[in-house]
Amino acid sequence: MYLLLKDSSTRIIVVSFFVYLFVNLFENLIHYNIGKFSNEDTHFDVPSKKDWLKIIVAMIIFALIQGLMTCFFTNKCF
Repeated sequence: MYLLLKDSSTRIIVVSFFVYLFVNLFENLIHYNIGKFSNEDTHFDVPSKKDWLKIIVAMIIFALIQGLMTCFFTNKCF
């Protein structure tokens, strides 16, 4: 595992990927509840397994894009 992260461009992509996932998990939960309960009083609901799957797939795709763009725009890779 250490050899995989030895390259600075790989490290930037991996760190950016996981930071994005961590921060956006909470943001996506808030957006999920705003969309679900927009016409009601304040509620907080945990997504169903099907909704979690959709949220996680979207987050992984955008986290990968975030990592690659961070690497690209800091001129550390490509």
